Amino acid sequence: QVQLVESGGGLVQAGGSLRVSCAASTSRSIFSIAAMGWYRQAPGKQRELVARITSGGSTNYADSVKGRFTISRDSAKKTVFLQMSSLKPEDTAVYYCNAAWSGFEYWGQGTQVTVSS
Repeated sequence: QVQLVESGGGLVQAGGSLRVSCAASTSRSIFSIAAMGWYRQAPGKQRELVARITSGGSTNYADSVKGRFTISRDSAKKTVFLQMSSLKPEDTAVYYCNAAWSGFEYWGQGTQVTVSS
């Protein structure tokens, strides 16, 4: 069983920045082959992909966050980060970490990000 623990969420004003982290309780060898992603779910909406980073470091982003959010990973710390800048009220959601490899998939419990106008 793999646990993903998110942290760093909170309340921020529009235009501000926030960084959320996701620490994985798995071996470094597993973490190194996992694709890691951040998803979010706002009230009344479906969960959507925000950003994803492959084991090789390739990234992709939702159009709504391109140029504002940056995903990165630290294999030594088995942690993936999402740096969020120029935050907008519409970025308000619960942000979930996701790890996937070889047919396995795990989710974190989520961290709330609230952007006030």
